[in-house]
Amino acid sequence: MKPTVTGWLGALALCGATAMPALVHAQAQAAMPAPATSVATPAPVFTPIPFAPANASAPQVPSAPDAWGGPRTGNEPTLSDRVVDYRIDAALDAGKHAVSGKEQLTWRNRSDREVRSIYVHLYLNAFQNEGSTFFTEREILTAHSGSRGAAKLEKGQWGWIDLKQVTQNGAALKWTFVHPDGGPKTDQTVARIDLAQPVPAGGSLTLDIDFLSQLPRVVERTGWWGDFNLVAQWFPKIGVLELPGERGATQVRWNVHEFHFNSEFYADFGRFDVTLTVPSDYTVGAVGEQQGAPVTANGKTTYHYLQGDVHDFAWVAAKGYKVLDGSWQGPGSPKVALRVLYPPEYAASAQPVLKASTDSLTYFSDTLGAYPYRTLTAVVPPYNASEAGGMEYPTFFTAEGYKDVTPGTVTQYAIDFVTIHEFGHGYFYGLLASNEFEEPMLDEGLNEYWDQRMLRERGQGLDLTNSLLRRTGFAPSISGFALERMSADLKQPYDPLGENAWDRLSSGSYGTVYSRTATAMHDLEERLGKDVTERAFREYYKRWHFRHPSAADLRATLIDVSGDAKNVNEVFDQYVYGTAHIDDRVANIDSEEVLPPAGSTVANGKHTDGDSTAQDKRIDKQREDWKKAHPNARPGTGPFPWHSTVSVVREGAPVPQTLRVTFADGSHQELRWNDDRRWARFEFTGPSKVVSAELDPQRRIYLDANKLNDSRTVESNGAASRRWSADFAALVQAFYSLLVSL
Repeated sequence: MKPTVTGWLGALALCGATAMPALVHAQAQAAMPAPATSVATPAPVFTPIPFAPANASAPQVPSAPDAWGGPRTGNEPTLSDRVVDYRIDAALDAGKHAVSGKEQLTWRNRSDREVRSIYVHLYLNAFQNEGSTFFTEREILTAHSGSRGAAKLEKGQWGWIDLKQVTQNGAALKWTFVHPDGGPKTDQTVARIDLAQPVPAGGSLTLDIDFLSQLPRVVERTGWWGDFNLVAQWFPKIGVLELPGERGATQVRWNVHEFHFNSEFYADFGRFDVTLTVPSDYTVGAVGEQQGAPVTANGKTTYHYLQGDVHDFAWVAAKGYKVLDGSWQGPGSPKVALRVLYPPEYAASAQPVLKASTDSLTYFSDTLGAYPYRTLTAVVPPYNASEAGGMEYPTFFTAEGYKDVTPGTVTQYAIDFVTIHEFGHGYFYGLLASNEFEEPMLDEGLNEYWDQRMLRERGQGLDLTNSLLRRTGFAPSISGFALERMSADLKQPYDPLGENAWDRLSSGSYGTVYSRTATAMHDLEERLGKDVTERAFREYYKRWHFRHPSAADLRATLIDVSGDAKNVNEVFDQYVYGTAHIDDRVANIDSEEVLPPAGSTVANGKHTDGDSTAQDKRIDKQREDWKKAHPNARPGTGPFPWHSTVSVVREGAPVPQTLRVTFADGSHQELRWNDDRRWARFEFTGPSKVVSAELDPQRRIYLDANKLNDSRTVESNGAASRRWSADFAALVQAFYSLLVSL
């Protein structure tokens, strides 16, 4: 359902509801007789703080230089500008898969005005019934395309979060469910809490909240299966108050979107101090550092975790789990304690996950910036809980599990890719803290791109071989970027990459945020150069880690470092903010010999008779003499020059192209086609004719929707079709092998 302006205005009215008592009081005071010696002063009118627009997406104006407190220099007392502090005491009822919690929320008002109401996300309410924004969008967005999160919940499998009590300095507060994006009235994923005392500009607020979280059966990103509990998005989390100059904001506004089907999260940096009480026979892992030894009493064990400079907290409690530990340290980073938690059936996955995590720490630290935390925990979900896999939180992520992880197989590639991807979120979602609601490309898309760069550096692609192919000696493989290109919907993209997560044609269109962003960044790297691109991304991380950048901030950084505004703007205008596509093709090759002209000619002031028969005989004689002198000459060469034309056609957006033309004598010539013409014709005159022409001979333009029409030969050649057929067959076999392994 697309939000409407009416829905937004309604939300603004709700936002201002707490202003009414003050306004009534002011009106009553104004009605009283004023002393004769004084002049009545009008009471200040309170202006409600609006929501970020329901259709918000990637801004085109860069953030102000001092946005989010300005770049972090490393000399500040904390890594981030901590806006919020959570102290949570939680206990798991393993039989009911429910968590009771007491939360003390302390929040700092960064704005220049008082705040009378705050807004909290209650994400688990997305799973309490089919009337939530999540479920109503799921029905629409998955109607014609697949998606994760498609599990059907039944009796006893729904999840929710109940606010039991909210107090401010001992005063009980009221709350109301609101719909910032104009979603269904039955959605309860955002609540407004009206304060007893407003928070002044620059002041702080402390709330005490009692809540109960009922986990759903694993459906997407969180939940339980058997004795496995992934506890994520489980506590009341305050929204983000954005200031003018931050991510396109022109006024103070609450960024607190409903929990949409395809969207993820966005929150302020802060500190988490959390105690978790679980049955003593359960294994626990969580965001952050464990403080001291666990305390056990009466069959329950309490763990204490502390982590600053993050914006979320998730944890796992599972019975029968095993633990694999490791460590890592790199330049500028503290010593990192790694831990992999895994079920016995997926023991084969533990060591590959640990190695991929360690390798990722090295690569991301070397290419973007040092990893600043002391822990990293990876969780392998159990059999039948795959929906809990492939999810990220700060210092904590879930991977995938396989019973057999043979080196060089599809499962090896799959487990490496998912582990690298989920770790990578620790940078693009975690440290850079992108707004995943409004700009999923900055997290999912850029992360996918950087993951594929890492795999490329490792020389690791998807091996398409199986036992039968190995015996025949045929061992095809496909690179990661080629895989991204195959699923990027390049021919007819419906949504810009910079569109928000929910205003999409389908979940399939949302899915291209991953692959099309990776493909677009790959092609931009080809234009700017590998080293320049890497320097630009290091600068992007340096400027914006522990802040909240926008797509416009990424574009500005790329331009500043590369100095190439033309190419950066072209890619952003066409793909991030637009839905352009590329499809350049070689349309025609035409060649003819340049023979002596037929007809009458003038010699010594006299016209010849134009005897065509005699002319033909002279031409034939010249050819025979030339063949005798050049017995091994290739077809398409001869005593006369050749005039050839190559026509190229542009079906989509312009892109800098290289055209390689090959001649019959084996020589070739390369030309640049870098303009806005819809078609171009190139002419060649020389000793041999053109026999083939190819656009993008070095295969650098992955955004081209149809690479099969990039080349043309004068004579048919079945090699390309045979190669594509063989690769496709191998890919199909590899896909079925992967299904069997799953």
